[in-house]
Amino acid sequence: MSDMFALSNQEERKVFLAKTVEAFAERAHQHDAEGSFPHENFTTLKAIRYPGLSVPKEYGGKGISLTELLELQEIIAKADGSTALSIGWHMGIIMTLGEKGTWDDEVYREVVNDVIENGALLNNAASEPATGSPTRGGKPLTTAVKVDGGYEITGRKTFTTLAPTLDYFVVSAAIEGRDEVGNFLIRRDLDGVVVKNTWDTLGMRATGSDDLILNRVIVRDKDYVETLTPGFKDAAGWLLHIPVTYLGIATAALSYSASAANNYSPNSIDGTIADLPNVQQKIGEAELLRVRNRHFLYAVSKKWDESSDEERNNMKLELGAVKHSVVNDVQTIVDLSMRVVGAKSLATGNPLGRYYRDVRAGLHNPPMDDMTITQLAKETFERNH
Repeated sequence: MSDMFALSNQEERKVFLAKTVEAFAERAHQHDAEGSFPHENFTTLKAIRYPGLSVPKEYGGKGISLTELLELQEIIAKADGSTALSIGWHMGIIMTLGEKGTWDDEVYREVVNDVIENGALLNNAASEPATGSPTRGGKPLTTAVKVDGGYEITGRKTFTTLAPTLDYFVVSAAIEGRDEVGNFLIRRDLDGVVVKNTWDTLGMRATGSDDLILNRVIVRDKDYVETLTPGFKDAAGWLLHIPVTYLGIATAALSYSASAANNYSPNSIDGTIADLPNVQQKIGEAELLRVRNRHFLYAVSKKWDESSDEERNNMKLELGAVKHSVVNDVQTIVDLSMRVVGAKSLATGNPLGRYYRDVRAGLHNPPMDDMTITQLAKETFERNH
């Protein structure tokens, strides 16, 4: 098997990846039915060196742009939405940390060298049972106690996507004795790190978003990688990996539905149901939503790629609007696709049921719809004061 670092341009990467992830699609139903984690998919992604593509070039990665990342993520999502969403967190976090220089250079370099050489994976662990989504601004109950040469971390995190295979967890914790919340880099092999298999949901069943339990885990001083402001988030273009995943899933649903219509010919009609006006209406409406949202998403990603840091800081509302538009409209795309296929879409082995449940999960990824709408309203009122 070749690897993606050996390919010279994005078109080659897209063709190569599309061929590689065909096997992901073949396994998706089994992992959804079992609620199991697709370890094979991540073994493959590591083998083709996918995790290192978003590492900046100055650190030895390929330094792909946000738009290039989204194009690749969309390809994975069409094959397996759970895998796309999961790897998207790693890809985006690695990208933004490198671009912004958020961490100490030595620590970041340690991690990305592991990513490039071994396919190591990283994700944030921020949600907790008592605080809900970190975007709401709740202070974590996970604590960091200063000890000689480092910190002792204790707590429990929920929704830790990729937990079964992560090498690094970036954990938010309140620092005892100080009015600060920080991010701490925790390696999987440290004493006191336990992943508890708790993930059992209707949608995105194969993301491995289990609980992370930390029992007096000792980290180095330099693993205190970032001080956080609770509730405050910079504009984050990399979070567009979320809507592009759900758009990819909806595209797969529409493709399945259109193909089914092209090939279904009940004896009550001449030709196939693709010739029926009511079927064409549903497929056309779904395609309109798909095209419109795809243009919106990639227009904003390209603007991000072409903008300065100052300009990017003013894009938070646009980014939120994209996510809101996509994750709501994909519900309709999948629904229309199911209406075309009819009762067969509810069969246990039909992929449309999985697509339907998976896109529903997008409504609960950040940023939340109510926050986006409120912020858009406030901006409109200010603009027209």
